[in-house]
Amino acid sequence: MARAPFNVLVYPCYLVGDEFEYAVFKRSDGGFWQGVAGGGEDKETPLEAARRETCEETGISVDSKFIKLDTVGPVPVTEFSVSHIWGENVFVIPQYGFGVLVNTRDIHLSREHTEYRWLKYQNARDLIKFDDSKIALWELDRRLRGLGPRD
Repeated sequence: MARAPFNVLVYPCYLVGDEFEYAVFKRSDGGFWQGVAGGGEDKETPLEAARRETCEETGISVDSKFIKLDTVGPVPVTEFSVSHIWGENVFVIPQYGFGVLVNTRDIHLSREHTEYRWLKYQNARDLIKFDDSKIALWELDRRLRGLGPRD
């Protein structure tokens, strides 16, 4: 399979009472925290890649309810060992943000992560390393709580 020149970022979310908790994952290769992240393959759309990557990394069903976010962050191609296949004119690829609603906290980690945590928004945000990942989580939290961008 050919690696497509885009990435996805997905935050699983679980409703506890009247508040959401978000799953964040500690990368085994870098030790930092983020959502599920991965790349598209062949002719996949970002949503198809988000569904597949989430299932591969967490065991969450591809049939779960995914929420497309407006957040699209830039990622330098130097972050990917396969970036040479995209040519010398591709410097940055987009990373598309998603949320996924789940009805269980059960996660089955892949080798890409050493641990995960279910956290309320602020605690999750505080752990996350990258600013664009924090923005995606912020947008997801606002949308789930029915708030506008400036409420």
